[in-house]
Amino acid sequence: MGSSVQRSALLLCGDYMEAYETIVPLYILQSFGVSVHCVSPDRTAGERCVMAAHDFTGLELYTELVVDQLTLNYSFDDVTPDSYDVIIIPGGRFTEILSADERCVDLVARFAELKKLIFTSCHSQVMLMAAGALAGGVKCTAFESMKPLIELSGGAWWQQPGIRSMFEITDCVRDGNLVSMVGWPTLGHGVRVLLECLGGQVSSLEENQASVLFLIGDYVEDYGINVPFRALQALGCKVDAVTPNKKKGEMCATLVYDLEEGRQLPAEKRGHNFLVTASWDDVCVDDYGCVVVPGGRSPELLVMNPKAVALVKKFAEKDKVFAAIGQGKLLLAATGVLKGKRCASGKGMKVMVKVAEGEVVVSKGCVTDGKLVTAASASDLPAFLSGLSTALGVSVMF
Repeated sequence: MGSSVQRSALLLCGDYMEAYETIVPLYILQSFGVSVHCVSPDRTAGERCVMAAHDFTGLELYTELVVDQLTLNYSFDDVTPDSYDVIIIPGGRFTEILSADERCVDLVARFAELKKLIFTSCHSQVMLMAAGALAGGVKCTAFESMKPLIELSGGAWWQQPGIRSMFEITDCVRDGNLVSMVGWPTLGHGVRVLLECLGGQVSSLEENQASVLFLIGDYVEDYGINVPFRALQALGCKVDAVTPNKKKGEMCATLVYDLEEGRQLPAEKRGHNFLVTASWDDVCVDDYGCVVVPGGRSPELLVMNPKAVALVKKFAEKDKVFAAIGQGKLLLAATGVLKGKRCASGKGMKVMVKVAEGEVVVSKGCVTDGKLVTAASASDLPAFLSGLSTALGVSVMF
């Protein structure tokens, strides 16, 4: 995704930051050529921060699940605010510590003083309060528990009208150089606003190319579904996620892979729940230009389900765009889509690609062969998003 202007972002991190609110904007910005420095106070490039998934699991308040770790790529002490177009602060408990750290508060205040973009989510609006950035009635949205603090800080709390549950929230708020979101369900629209604030222009889409169907099931890889789903929302695509045995509005469990030190294989950890957006019987292949199969263990369920296999074969008959990440290629292999095609593959998928008569390509990015777009793992998502966007005929230019 070539751009005439190089944009740069600063991602302020810490232990127990919300994983989804960190990874989604990070990978999407990187996929469209934005340079992102990930920093945390008292840590240097190469050190890591623990991330957490926040989701409702039947209780009144969200549950915090420890998932994986983010490797920092820049040192906090080397940050110069003037060098960045935006500072992004995810939600999560880490802001409790950062809001009491004068260096972090001064950093946010400096971005406000320079009238540079400040992008916050859920609980990270506490950084705006600490920096005095809400004084004078600045409009701000946040998780509802933050309302009294926003108002005490001189801000004006806003909530999207007609909302009965957090999962119905789709909007975010921009007031001047401040953009605020309630949380991760809003990320599709929030990232769209972020791209526009950075001067990004999304190319026009043909109607059929603008529609993408994700095939998922329980234990789909968290980032593998959430990142491209929200990215395509941000680009104006119509996106749906379906699974054979669940209806619109039901949940699929996700998992995150965390490669812990000394282990040959990554640990599987429960991630966010993902809301199915369409019922299986309502899906018509002619309504979509592309089908995406994320990784995780859900492809094992899909490949055993005749309805899922038959649906992929219908996409093949219509010569649609196919995309898969990690083990998502298992479903494509079973339907003959990989035959004669170059296919990105990690060690675990090499045999599967070979027996499907595909050509194994060891790649840390994305491989495109005609209308097939593949990536070896979720860590390749920035390149995958770029490749998939190109296959769909959409681009972002700054």
